[in-house]
Amino acid sequence: MTENPASTAPAQGPAAGAPSGLPMRVPAGEGLPSSVRIHEVGARDGLQNEKATVPVEVKAEFIHRLYAAGLTTVEATSFVHPKWVPQLADAEALIPLLDDLPRERERLRLPVLVPNARGHERALGHGCRDIAVFASATESFARANLNRSLDESLAMFRPVVERAREHDQWVRGYVSMCFGDPWEGPVPLAQVVDVCRRLLAFGCDELSLGDTIGVATPGHVTALLTALNEAGVPDGRIAVHFHDTYGQALSNTLAALQHGVRTVDASAGGLGGCPYARSATGNLATEDLVWMLNGLGIDTGVDLARLTATSVWMARQLGRPSPSRTVRALAAGQESPPDPA
Repeated sequence: MTENPASTAPAQGPAAGAPSGLPMRVPAGEGLPSSVRIHEVGARDGLQNEKATVPVEVKAEFIHRLYAAGLTTVEATSFVHPKWVPQLADAEALIPLLDDLPRERERLRLPVLVPNARGHERALGHGCRDIAVFASATESFARANLNRSLDESLAMFRPVVERAREHDQWVRGYVSMCFGDPWEGPVPLAQVVDVCRRLLAFGCDELSLGDTIGVATPGHVTALLTALNEAGVPDGRIAVHFHDTYGQALSNTLAALQHGVRTVDASAGGLGGCPYARSATGNLATEDLVWMLNGLGIDTGVDLARLTATSVWMARQLGRPSPSRTVRALAAGQESPPDPA
């Protein structure tokens, strides 16, 4: 791994003639938060969808660069069986390469996904302080992804979450297919609310509502969040995770922020997506999210130029350009955009 970029100067801005790296900042609008926490998922959700396995040293460098760009929550990997996700089979090798990063939760969280009790034991053995479990709001996806019914999958997660709390681990509960399912179609609000309430009852600290196939609209987002509030789930326990299949990810994010949500999932460079959605364009790109939030006067703590350079660097490792519109715009006019190191 090269020199830790956290100790180096920020990356240079775009070359002359390229778009400005910063939109005009204005005070946060009425009903909008002054700050947002970005839950960066590129190193896990993004890279697990790659056809080729990325070397563990590149993954570690990627995470270091994301932290250097100002991201304080970076989902690192998954302790899933290598047979199911071979791209993340190197979890045990990756974690020690992150030992030089801050260990205080207020400075950096490095959650890892655990699919079951065995995966949780592996995470505990490597000293991971923050974990995530991945549930479904629909029967069809629970069976396709976990080979269990919805109730069986939740029963599998319950002891994992309870044991995690015994070890003072912070637990996130992902809920997939919250807005639509490729087999079942639109998902009833009450069905999503039921799964969310059960995960919170197990002891999850936070829920991430997944628009797994990217079919959500702002009105649907507002309706689901309202239903969750009415069921006793506060906005402070909710994060949103949008895919941009129909170009709605930023609009949906804005609707969630206006409702009261303060945590947004995103993937550097727009890496990742869902294999179940035709023409899916992947996760909401972190750079696109930061550009919008900067223009709304909402603080993220993220250095956009440095983050953009990180995504350009990772795109080189993957051998293809970044799908993020903001990355492409800010890198315009540069034959070799600068690395942040």
